[in-house]
Amino acid sequence: MTAATANQLISVQPDELRFILCCSIKFLWAHDHEIYSAVELDKQSFCDLKVANNTENHIAFKVKTTSPKKYFVRPNTGVIQPWDSCIIRVTLQAQREAPPDMQCKDKFLLQSTAVPPNTDVDELPADTFNKDSGKAIEECKLRVLYIPPSSQGNSEDDALGNSVRSPDANSALQRLKDERDAAVRQTQQLQQDLDMLKRRKLRKGDPGFSLMFAAFVGLIGIMVGFLLNLSLSSPPAAE
Repeated sequence: MTAATANQLISVQPDELRFILCCSIKFLWAHDHEIYSAVELDKQSFCDLKVANNTENHIAFKVKTTSPKKYFVRPNTGVIQPWDSCIIRVTLQAQREAPPDMQCKDKFLLQSTAVPPNTDVDELPADTFNKDSGKAIEECKLRVLYIPPSSQGNSEDDALGNSVRSPDANSALQRLKDERDAAVRQTQQLQQDLDMLKRRKLRKGDPGFSLMFAAFVGLIGIMVGFLLNLSLSSPPAAE
């Protein structure tokens, strides 16, 4: 029985578990006036399930998964009062890398059964969800979907948007962008000054222009190199 099927005891929303593979920017570098970031999947992601009791009975539930080491489920067992509901938070632990093709084979199973009134979750018998006990047990199967982080894109805006989860990374990235923009503006201004000086010297026919021109070009190179080194030497964003 899947979540999309009309269960007699409970209803579950949503009908599948969706996890956004959270990311953080590990380090930054600049090259040719562009800022790049290395993204690693090292953040937890969670999905909330709303489980509603559709009966006038007390309903006990239990959550199982095919990959118990990857997920943290709270509560994984509980009792819902008549016509009431509860929220189950399923947390995907930090992953080193995304699975191939973003396909996940993990499955969840939500079992439910009627229990006597005022039953406490700590008092549930060990065989409460055992089918061999002869009790009527409903099963709701939930599949898992992985949603790729948008920072997998190539634009700086995507990287900035996904670095919101890491304030230090966001601050470092913005600082590098400001320094890069300043370097670009300074280079443009120096180029304009150089062009103006060149035109003036050509009009005057000054024979010493070549030596001054070479010196000015060298000065521009030194300043641009200093500004770019400043950007590259900025401390990397903290994890």
